Amino acid sequence: MVTTGSVRQDPPHCLPDHRQLERVLKEVFGYDSFRPLQKDIICASFAGRDIVAILPTGAGKSLCYQLPAIVREGLTLVVSPLIALMKDQVDQLKAVGVAATFLNSTLGLKETKKRLAGLHKGEFKLLYAAPERLLLDSFVEKLAAWNITALAVDEAHCISEWGHDFRPEYRQLGRLRKLFHNIPAIALTATATPRVREDIITQLRLQNPEVFVASFNRPNLCYRVLPKERASAQVIEFATARPDDSGIVYCQARNTTETLAAALRSAGLSAAAYHAGLSSSERATTQETFLRDEIRIVCATIAFGMGIDKPNVRFVIHADLPKNIEGYYQETGRAGRDGLPADCLLLYSRGDVVKLLRFLDDISDPHARNIARRQLEQMTAYAEANVCRRIPLLGYFGESWHEDNCGSCDNCLEPAQTEDVTLEAQKFLSCVLRVERGGFCTGLLHICDILAGAKTEKIARLGHDQLPTYGIGKDRPKKDWASLGRRLIASGFAKVDETKFSTVSITSAGIAVLKTRSSVLLPRPRAMQKTDAKSADAIARAGEVPCDEGLFGTLRRLRKEIADSRDVPPYVIFSDVSLRHMARDYPLSEKEFLAIPGVGSRKLAEFGPVFLSAISAWLAANPRRSFKETTISQQHLKKRPPSGLNDTALLTLEMHQRGLSVKEIAQRRDLSEATVEKHLALAIESGVRLDPRAFFSAAEEVLISNVIASNPNTTRISVIHQALGGKVSFGKIRLYLAFCSFATSHRH
Repeated sequence: MVTTGSVRQDPPHCLPDHRQLERVLKEVFGYDSFRPLQKDIICASFAGRDIVAILPTGAGKSLCYQLPAIVREGLTLVVSPLIALMKDQVDQLKAVGVAATFLNSTLGLKETKKRLAGLHKGEFKLLYAAPERLLLDSFVEKLAAWNITALAVDEAHCISEWGHDFRPEYRQLGRLRKLFHNIPAIALTATATPRVREDIITQLRLQNPEVFVASFNRPNLCYRVLPKERASAQVIEFATARPDDSGIVYCQARNTTETLAAALRSAGLSAAAYHAGLSSSERATTQETFLRDEIRIVCATIAFGMGIDKPNVRFVIHADLPKNIEGYYQETGRAGRDGLPADCLLLYSRGDVVKLLRFLDDISDPHARNIARRQLEQMTAYAEANVCRRIPLLGYFGESWHEDNCGSCDNCLEPAQTEDVTLEAQKFLSCVLRVERGGFCTGLLHICDILAGAKTEKIARLGHDQLPTYGIGKDRPKKDWASLGRRLIASGFAKVDETKFSTVSITSAGIAVLKTRSSVLLPRPRAMQKTDAKSADAIARAGEVPCDEGLFGTLRRLRKEIADSRDVPPYVIFSDVSLRHMARDYPLSEKEFLAIPGVGSRKLAEFGPVFLSAISAWLAANPRRSFKETTISQQHLKKRPPSGLNDTALLTLEMHQRGLSVKEIAQRRDLSEATVEKHLALAIESGVRLDPRAFFSAAEEVLISNVIASNPNTTRISVIHQALGGKVSFGKIRLYLAFCSFATSHRH
């Protein structure tokens, strides 16, 4: 969505030729085309407009001010909230040949003076600094002399007290905007409700800004909620199934991060804890080793996250219930920043809800307490929802989701069973209606108190203990009524009025249920179902760019060596996306290497020779493999698994589709090669199209077919194996017969 306003007078620069923008995009950043809204935002900036850009994590927010900074004259000032984030951005810009720097407390006096001298000489295109430094009187004087031609405020939601990560120092940035009122400013964030957007515009004194709001949907993320039973064991099982992946595990308490990290280490996984109780040096070390792929998993409180620009985080687990949806969305957004598939798992229990409700009692301000309670109710409703996870998640930000099946959440991949709740629904809706007719508006928990026959001060004061529905639900725990209420609201039989302190009222559909006494069927709460996540994992991870996994591993090790020698994280050299395309396309010339996403002229010159040499050496010792031209979205949004396959066979199939050989799958899953071949044969028989040459050669195929041709009734694997004198394995014969079965069933 784009809203328009008036253009600033005398814009500092004319809009450059579109070909120039695309040339810089390819030569510097290595991309052939802009992502959605990027070009519109960049053009608006060159037209002198103030901008609010709300783009989800991974949508390329940074490029929206970095590319204009390269093209335009003068210095672009970037307000950044965290030291680590500044360094990371500057490292990545330097890697592509852009003159960028930062000023913060980590620099010694000598280095600070050197950078200040460079700024006075106009040697830099971008300067990153924290708001605290920018507002010092002595620093403001320096800024005035540095020919600042654009202002960018990153993580702009920090400016709003309505945001989930409010930082008071951001509120002072309006003073800076007053000083530089004639240059275009851009405020960027991944999460902002309409209320937060308005606060950003007001506090930053933006002049008739153009507002760009992209979809909040992250199609590469698979959202899943599981009943929390033994959190440590669940986290260990989840992480062990992803032996090469980086992940973050969020916890509410500091001691939980410590014990969970220790449990992961005892299970043989590299993990560390991160929380505000650690020293600054300990936190910095953990963050640095995580960014450098030296530890795989960080168990952290919400203190960890904003400064993490690591693109290859493949999973985020919430071991405890988050306090609100906005924080949950921001934290899950740490996963899959490179656009490749990633998993987001929430372990949910009503016990966590009770704990958080107790914490709310300590909030002295009634208004703040009501806001926090409503946010927790929204988070609970999300966790207990039986509709597509994207409906409540995107709905929080005012975006509608109309797809029948997103193909990438537990509720769409494994639809819940339904149950008849007619009697319970009639009791609940009747209670809501009687409260309404009495002239009162109450929240969900009060309705549950009435049904449960609770003796609260509010019930006595309002006379609700005199209602016919008082106590008619004593046979069920209050939490069950709350769960039913949320399901009835989600299904449209009741609704919540956000403008009246989240009061519950009945809808026309609910009244119809009471009048007609029609049956009410609702999805069964997932916590009451036995849910196995492995089949969902297989589908969710199927969207990875298919490539030669062996070569990919070799290129990852090479990238790590180069990164260590330069003292930067590996993704600064190349992203996993770039490496996967290299391992799929096998570039051997400079022209082919330049066609790889993320490879620009600077990276071609600097890293091309060594990577081309590694690819050439690999092909000298290994056969070139071919991969179907697929897109992430096509595979990732696959709707349902092949029929007839159990979870373990699905996982084998998914690993094969990612390019792993039978031997590699057997080693990773600790299975025999014969078992892996059996899984794949079952997949072929169930209708999955696979390449026979991935399993047996043309010569072996001729040998098997000749034996069968000489005796058409011979279909027993042992007989064929014996006739071949053991020249072809049992597994290959089984796979050959599976392909014959596939051909027969698909002949017409």
